Amino acid sequence: MLHIRRTLLKGMLAILTSLSLGGVIQAQTAKLKVAGIYTVPFEQQWVSRIHTALKAAEAKGEIEYKASENVSNADYERVMREYAQSGNALILGESFAVEAAARKVAKDFPKVAFLMGSSLQPQEPNFSVFDNYIQDAAYLTGMIAGGMSKSNHIGMVGGFPIPEVNRLMNAFMEGATEINPKIKFSVSFINSWFDPPKAKEVAFAMIDKGADIMYAERFGVSDAAKEKGKLAIGNVINTQAQYPDTVISSALWHFEPTANMAIANVKSGKFKAEDYGVYSTMRNKGSSLAPLGTFEKKIPENLVAKVRAKEKAILEGKYQVKVNDNPPKSN
Repeated sequence: MLHIRRTLLKGMLAILTSLSLGGVIQAQTAKLKVAGIYTVPFEQQWVSRIHTALKAAEAKGEIEYKASENVSNADYERVMREYAQSGNALILGESFAVEAAARKVAKDFPKVAFLMGSSLQPQEPNFSVFDNYIQDAAYLTGMIAGGMSKSNHIGMVGGFPIPEVNRLMNAFMEGATEINPKIKFSVSFINSWFDPPKAKEVAFAMIDKGADIMYAERFGVSDAAKEKGKLAIGNVINTQAQYPDTVISSALWHFEPTANMAIANVKSGKFKAEDYGVYSTMRNKGSSLAPLGTFEKKIPENLVAKVRAKEKAILEGKYQVKVNDNPPKSN
C-alpha cells in the first residue's frame, strides 16, 4: 500500500513539474480553449486576419475558439477578465488603446497566456505582443504604385499614426520613391480603425488635388478611387475581387504563423513573454504580395521584373526593408 502511495505521489509531482516549468501552465483539456477580444467588427482588415487564422485552427480541431467583437475600450478589461476566469488558456486581442488595463489583467492571471497586438514590449511572465510587420510586402506595393502613377501624386489614408500603421506607410513610400524619385505623397489619418465614410471623404479630397493612386490602409478609400476612376493599393487583405478595375495589388498579412506558434507554445508549456512580430515577416510566410490578378497584363513588364527581383532578394535575406515607426508626412 505504501509502495502504491509513493508511486502515485511521484507521478503527481512529475505532472506538476512538467506543467510549471518553461512558461504558462498548459491547458488540461483535449482542446486548447482560446479567446479573442476585438474592439472592431470581425470583418475589419487587421482583426479579420487574426479571426480567420484562429477559425482555421479550430476547424482543424486544434483549439476551442470563442471571440467578442466591437468591445469598447471602457469594457475591454471586464471582457478580458471574464475570458480568463472561464478557463481560456490563451487570450488574443489588441491592447493599443488599453495597454495599462490589459497588462493589469495579465498580472492578475499569471497562468493564462496573453498574446496582444501592441506597440510596446512584452511583460513577464505571460504577456506576449505581436503586430503586423508586413513592411516587406508594403514596400513591394509601393514600387508598383510608384511605377503606375501618371500624375506623380499618391494619396495615403490611415487609421491612427501609431507604429503598426506608420511602418507600413513608410515602407510603401520608400518603395514608390525607389521607382519614381519625383513622386509626391499626401498623407492623412482619420483617427478611427473603422469609419469607411470618413476615409472615403478624405480620399475624395486627395483625388481632387491630383492623386491618381490611393493607398487604402482603411476601408472606404478604395470606394472613393473606384467612384473617381482612379487606382488603389490594398492593405492586409486582398480586395481585388471587390474592386477588379481599381485595386492593383495588396500587402497581405497572414496571421497563421503567429497563431500556430502561440498555440504550440501554450500546449507544450513553453509560452512566455516575447515579441511574436517576426512571424509576420515575408521570410516567415507571415506576409506576401497579393497576386496581380486583373492587373497582370496592365502593369509594365519591366516594372513587374523589378518588383519580383526585390521580392526574391527579401525572401533570400539579401535585402531588408527598414522598419520606420515614425509618423509619415506629406511632401
